[in-house]
Amino acid sequence: MTHALTSRISVARACLARFCADRSANIAPIFAIALVPVVSLTGSAVDYSRANNVKAAMQAATDATALNLVQNAAKIPSGDVSATATSIFRAVFNRPDALNLLVTASSTSGGTVTVSATASVATDFMGVLGMTSIPIGSAAVAVKTPGDGLGCVLALNRYASGAITAQGSTTVNLNGCSMYDDSNSGTALTVGGSAHVSALSVGVVGNISGNAGLTTTQGVHTGASPLPDPYATVPLPAYSGCDQTNFSAKKKVTIDPGVYCGGMQFNANADVTFNPGVYVVDGGNFTVNGGGTLQGSGVTIVFTSSTMSDWPTATINGGATINLTPPSTGPLAGILMYGDRNIPVGTTFKFNGGATQYLGGAVYFPTGAIDFSGGAGTSTTCTQVIGDTITFTGNSGLAINCAGYGVKPISPTGVRLVS
Repeated sequence: MTHALTSRISVARACLARFCADRSANIAPIFAIALVPVVSLTGSAVDYSRANNVKAAMQAATDATALNLVQNAAKIPSGDVSATATSIFRAVFNRPDALNLLVTASSTSGGTVTVSATASVATDFMGVLGMTSIPIGSAAVAVKTPGDGLGCVLALNRYASGAITAQGSTTVNLNGCSMYDDSNSGTALTVGGSAHVSALSVGVVGNISGNAGLTTTQGVHTGASPLPDPYATVPLPAYSGCDQTNFSAKKKVTIDPGVYCGGMQFNANADVTFNPGVYVVDGGNFTVNGGGTLQGSGVTIVFTSSTMSDWPTATINGGATINLTPPSTGPLAGILMYGDRNIPVGTTFKFNGGATQYLGGAVYFPTGAIDFSGGAGTSTTCTQVIGDTITFTGNSGLAINCAGYGVKPISPTGVRLVS
């Protein structure tokens, strides 16, 4: 019995020694402990990758929103920039995993728009480390870039066929300046017969009939965006009473600014100098017959009607000699002729003085049907023709070297991101 007990004790000691020496049982817990940071790092990478994808989409939407806002700044109600930005942003940003989305925006009078967006993305793996979401954000600043300002012809009608027309043997030479047509008609600009138009560039919202009659140095662009009326914010000057009624000139005379009721008639032998100032034609017609001569600087001729009827028209006949230029400063800077916006659409204004007709600055009839021929034989430096529709007849020469004239530029503007 003693020997057997001793033997069993020896076996037990040997087994205990082998158990104590065995380290294989530690591998599992050590591996489990080591796996925690590995899984955390891998999970963090997955969560951050998804958050970065949402952030990239957010930045693209922020950029698009800023560009849209600066392009349409004039249409946005004052104090409504952030609400408008939020609406635009949500229309292009479709990521439901962006939580607590907030969009803010601001704009300056100088045409700079700033848009910011913030949100958060819920985590799948990082929650075990106590981080349940990842904050993200984006920002963009957009500005409006000025165009070249070299437009000298602009038709404002949005729908008319032939909103700008050159027919017959007409030659229109736009010396270093561009033509713009806001009509979306398929024949918005019509160049027919043997007519020819040369320009710096041509921009048309719709399309063109008679491309062969166009020559440009900077291209013809269809499908363009319509240009705004550059003088839309210039108010009609105040006036009252009548300084002259049914005015008629038949000889050499100098006249003063004032209200000319019933129109102004300049006969063949008239040689009239306009003193600087505003001449209001209240009803009637402004007519210059062949052989008549008009000259003056710092002049604006306003066409209106105090009775809202008997709206004035204008007719300058062939053979007239015209040299009139506008004021360079003041509320009517750059405007030689100003048509009341209440004049019925399609009212005709004919400026067919021919080679010796120089109308400097802006000939502005936003509702008028302008019939133009002139300037081809003069030292034309600055003429803008702006009407509801414009028809060129005979030969015309226009240019836009307008330094010192005070005119407002005509050309498309662009937008760009600055950050």
